[in-house]
Amino acid sequence: MITPTDTTPVLQVVGLRKTYGDNVALDGVDFEVHAQEVVAVLGPSGSGKSTLVRCIDQLETIQGGAMYLDGELLGYEVHNGSIRPLRDSDVQRQRRRMGMVFQQFNLFPHWTVLRNITEAPIKVHGMSPAEARERAMELLTRVGLADKADAHPRQLSGGQQQRVAIARAVAARPRIVLFDEPTSSLDPELVDEVLQVMKGLAESGMTMVVVTHELEFARNVADRCVFMAEGKVIEDRASKDFFADPRSSRLRTFLTRTTAEHQGGGSAPVEKRAASGVDA
Repeated sequence: MITPTDTTPVLQVVGLRKTYGDNVALDGVDFEVHAQEVVAVLGPSGSGKSTLVRCIDQLETIQGGAMYLDGELLGYEVHNGSIRPLRDSDVQRQRRRMGMVFQQFNLFPHWTVLRNITEAPIKVHGMSPAEARERAMELLTRVGLADKADAHPRQLSGGQQQRVAIARAVAARPRIVLFDEPTSSLDPELVDEVLQVMKGLAESGMTMVVVTHELEFARNVADRCVFMAEGKVIEDRASKDFFADPRSSRLRTFLTRTTAEHQGGGSAPVEKRAASGVDA
């Protein structure tokens, strides 16, 4: 195990490999994320982006490589000189240090908004009900939904449901939050309200990995952009350089096509975020 230091990445992925039968979804992926860094993961459909964040959150088993959270090996342990899978309880302990925002919200429909946010902090993280409620109301205020605390998901728009899902993901103050195409299921007019919430999280210093097709968000909010194709990382660079001077023909083609597809539609531009050291 690596001893965490100020320079130890929050997340480190080394040679990650994931297969589904003969299909190679991830083929030796390497990248890392440091504290308060926002990394956008871009690429065409089928490039392995969603598989990557699902593997990090240990929703998928891997066939090779390794992942570390603050230097701790995820999913496995060294025992008598060999590697073996962790017990389910230890996997759950590791997952509690990460937040995950899915494409489809995944809110419990029979619970109120407030309970959707407070349940895990109380039952899993050991927060007192009073503390969990205070934290939930603080987050609902931040995402503009304090008046919806007693509503049920069916009473909310898709954009409002995703904002609740984001509040739920950060309620227990995770070390890192993973976003899997958080706006892909939303109507175009609802996308910007979710992106603005995510921008606010970035400004507060939250460490984030965002799988997205929203180029303006990646350009203006992310510190780094990772471009994937066919299960591999093709480019991993600072956002400014990533967009201004793509090195590979694949990335140049992807940016040209994606920009053309979004012209005349999509979400409003997300302004460049300001630096901030405030914890989320």
